[in-house]
Amino acid sequence: MPAPLTAGDRAPGFALPNQNGQDVALADFAGSKNVLLVFYPFAFSGICAGELSEIRDDLGRFESDDVQVLCISCDPVYSQRAWADAQGYFFPLLSDFWPHGAVSTAYGIFDADRGMAIRGTFLIDRDGVVRWTLINGPGQRRDFAGYREALAEASATAVKS
Repeated sequence: MPAPLTAGDRAPGFALPNQNGQDVALADFAGSKNVLLVFYPFAFSGICAGELSEIRDDLGRFESDDVQVLCISCDPVYSQRAWADAQGYFFPLLSDFWPHGAVSTAYGIFDADRGMAIRGTFLIDRDGVVRWTLINGPGQRRDFAGYREALAEASATAVKS
């Protein structure tokens, strides 16, 4: 597995289907919004449900006119849709199912032995540069505490430009 991306790296572009089968591309937000990518191992799993429910229950803290949340796993679209419907996740859940884990691999967080993304979180600015990362292994719940500070820094940088 290549090393995970770090702050300052250029974010690899991608286009993946969301839970409704519509393609969502990182380029869709270029120049207009920061993007918070939240990779998670599997739909319908306990820690993943807790993390995505935290986003759902406090969506205004994660998503705004300034930032778009995109959650990604290697589950197929149909699993993403069933999980989104069951849990009330109305933000995009993207399927990195085929080619299996291609986007997760590009971000350096694909676990080929298990066929899943590990818990990687990336804040990407409007220019496509990674501004903040948080990497947690399987079974390790992520703490989003540093996210707000990183978003404020990314927004301040955009204002100065």
